[in-house]
Amino acid sequence: MHRFDLTGKTAIVTGAGRGIGKALALGLAEAGAQVAAVSRTYAQLEELTAEIEQSGGRALAIEADLTEPGAAEKVVEATVQGLGGLHILVNNAGMNVRKKALDVTEEDWNRVVDLDLKATFFMSQAAGRIMCEQKYGRIVNIASVAGLVALRTGVAYGASKAGVVHMTRVLALEWSKFGVNVNAIAPWYFRTPLTEALLDDPVFLQEVLSRTPSGRIGDLEDLIGPTIFLASDAAAYISGQTIAVDGGMSVYGF
Repeated sequence: MHRFDLTGKTAIVTGAGRGIGKALALGLAEAGAQVAAVSRTYAQLEELTAEIEQSGGRALAIEADLTEPGAAEKVVEATVQGLGGLHILVNNAGMNVRKKALDVTEEDWNRVVDLDLKATFFMSQAAGRIMCEQKYGRIVNIASVAGLVALRTGVAYGASKAGVVHMTRVLALEWSKFGVNVNAIAPWYFRTPLTEALLDDPVFLQEVLSRTPSGRIGDLEDLIGPTIFLASDAAAYISGQTIAVDGGMSVYGF
C-alpha cells in the first residue's frame, strides 16, 4: 500500500471550502499529504485546516478568487513558501449557471468558463512550471460527465467541462515526459451544496436514479479513492485519462 502513500507530498486543492473540494482535501491529508486549501471563503478554509491539523496533518488556508489575473501564480507561490514545495494539484473550483441555451447571456458564459476552464488552465500552468522543472507532479482535474455526454446541465458548463477533458489530454502530451501526469475525474451527481436543491426534488432525483446503473447518488467518499490513486505513485504510468465516477451513467447518457 506504500504506492498510495502521499507522505512528504504537498497538494493544492481549489474550491476546498465545501462539498467535493473539502472532501478531497481531507482525503489527501489522511493519505499523508500537506494540503494548501484554496477558496474565496476564508471562514470555511479555517474550519477545514483546523480539522486537518487536529487529525495530525498540516494545512494552509489560501483565500483567492481564481478568476482574477495573477491569482494562480499567487496561490502557487504562497503554497511553496508556506509548505515548502508542490507535488499535487487538484483543480476542483467550479460553478454553473443552469439556463437553456437560448437564455444564456454573455455574462453567464464568462462566469462559468472563466472559473471552470480558464482558471483550471492557469492553475495548471502555474503549478506545471514548478512540476516540470522538478521532474515530478500530479495534476487531477475535476471535470464532469457533462463534458463526456450531453446533459441538461447547461451549454456553458458542458462546454467548459469538455474543454477540461481535452485540456487534460493536451497537457499530458506536453508534460508527461517531465514526470508530470495530468488526469481528470468526471463525476455524475453527488450531494453537495451546489446540487442539494436539485436532488431534493423527488421527481428529478428519480429521473437521475433511473439513468444510473448503480441505482444511487454518489457519496463524496467515492471520489476520494480515485483522487488519491491519480495523485500517487500507484498511477505513475497513467496520464491524459479521464475516469468517470458516475455509477455507470455515462455508458448511455442522460
